[in-house]
Amino acid sequence: MSTIKNEELLRFLLAGTSCMCAAAVTNPIDVVKIRMQLESELAEQKGFDHMRGRYYDGWIKGCATIIRDEGVAGLYKGWGFPSLMREGSYSTIRLGAYEPLKRMFGATDPAHTPLWKKVCSGAISGAIGSSIATPTDLIKIRMQAQGKLGPGQEVRYPSTYGAFREVVREGGVRALYVGVGPTVKRAAILTATQIPAYDHAKHLILNAQLMSEGIPLHVTASMIAGFCTAVTTSPVDVVKTRQVTKPYSSAFDCLGKTLRTEGPLGLYKGFIPNWMRIGPHTIVTFFVFEQLRRMIGMAPV
Repeated sequence: MSTIKNEELLRFLLAGTSCMCAAAVTNPIDVVKIRMQLESELAEQKGFDHMRGRYYDGWIKGCATIIRDEGVAGLYKGWGFPSLMREGSYSTIRLGAYEPLKRMFGATDPAHTPLWKKVCSGAISGAIGSSIATPTDLIKIRMQAQGKLGPGQEVRYPSTYGAFREVVREGGVRALYVGVGPTVKRAAILTATQIPAYDHAKHLILNAQLMSEGIPLHVTASMIAGFCTAVTTSPVDVVKTRQVTKPYSSAFDCLGKTLRTEGPLGLYKGFIPNWMRIGPHTIVTFFVFEQLRRMIGMAPV
C-alpha cells in the first residue's frame, strides 16, 4: 500500500515538473498569443478583415514587435513565479490525476482502454485543477497582456505580489476568480483532448506496431495531441483571455459580442501561436514526463 501511495505522489510531482519545464520553454509564444487575442477586441470586423492591419501581425512578427517595443524581457512577462505557480498547481493536478481517474473508470489495460474513459478522466482532472488554480492563471494573463507603455504610463502589475494586491484591492477576493467559468471550461476541453489524444495516439501506434516505445513515439504522439488540442481550445481560449482582462457580464456575453462584431474567425485569433505554444508545450511535457518516469522505474503512460 505504501508503495502505491508513493507512486501516486511521485506521479503528481513528475507531472508538475514536466509542465513547468514546458511553460518555461513556451512562455514567449504564450505572450504573443495573448496579445493577438486581445488586439482589435470587438472592432467591427467580418471574415478575414481581422487579419489586416494588425499591430501583432502573426506570431513571428508579433515576437519582433514585442522585442522592439519592450526588449527580449517582454517575451517573458508572466514567466517565473506567476507561470510556475500556475503550472505547479493546475498542471500538477490535471496530469497527475489523469491515470488514477482513468483507473476509477475501470481502465486496467493501457493498450486497450476505450477513448471515452480517457476523455472523461481528462475532463474531470482538468476541471478540478483549473478551478483551484484560477487566481494564478488570471495573474499570469494580466501580466502577459501588459504591452508597450504610452507617455506617462506606469506598469500596472510590476510583480506577482503587486498584481495579486491590485486585483484584490479593486474587486476583493472574488476578483481573482473573474473568468473562472471559461477557465474551467477551457481546462476541461484542453485536458480532455491533450492527454487522451497523446495516450490514444501512442497506443494506436504501438498496437499497429508502427513504432516502439521511445522518444520518437513520444514526440509523434505529442505532435498529434498538440494539433488536436489547438483546434478544440482556441475559441474558448479567446473568450477566457478577454473575460479576465475586460469586463464582460459572462462568458456567453463575451462569446456573443465577439461573434456579432468579429464573426466566427474572431474566435480563432491567435490560433497559430496557440498551436505553436500547445505543440511544443505538449512535446516538452510528455517528453520530460516519460523520461522522468523511466528514470525512476515507473511504467510509461
